[in-house]
Amino acid sequence: MQVFPTILPEVKIIRPRRFRDARGWFAEVWNERRFAELGIDAAFVQLNIAGNDAAGTIRGLHFQRPPSAQGKLVWVVEGSILDVAVDLRRGSPRFGRHAAVPLNADEGDLLWVPEGFAHGYCTTSPRTRVVYKVTQFYDPQAEAGVRFDDPALQIDWPVEEGRATIAPRDRDLPLLKDLVPAFEYGAEA
Repeated sequence: MQVFPTILPEVKIIRPRRFRDARGWFAEVWNERRFAELGIDAAFVQLNIAGNDAAGTIRGLHFQRPPSAQGKLVWVVEGSILDVAVDLRRGSPRFGRHAAVPLNADEGDLLWVPEGFAHGYCTTSPRTRVVYKVTQFYDPQAEAGVRFDDPALQIDWPVEEGRATIAPRDRDLPLLKDLVPAFEYGAEA
């Protein structure tokens, strides 16, 4: 297993080793001990999957407020996405900056998005399935987000805004400048 940095040091790309033979391949995508050695000491409590039928589907940018804040380990099991994490920690030298990472089922990379970051993605192929493990249970009272198309974030989504499939609730999320602070830089556990 290898770890690669992104523009946001806390957000990491994880590349599991694939063992290939005549049958295909096998990969270990989660090993608590190995991840701890890589600096990701996470206890996961829930496993989610999102099915997306069309390319150009945008989900996000979502997060949960403390004490229900979630770290997420994201991977694509079918299709491809552009995965995006935005630093929401007030006082961070990277506050409001984002990492945009292409993920696809063929390569099998995973993305670690810790607490304090909003998360979203855009499908870049039809029939995409995204699986993610989270460190806290879903809490509708803690659910929050920031607008995917906030000009301050400067995210270059791989779909024209007018052609994207987006939930009405995601269109109505606040801009970063209007977001009530939920995380402070340096307050991470």
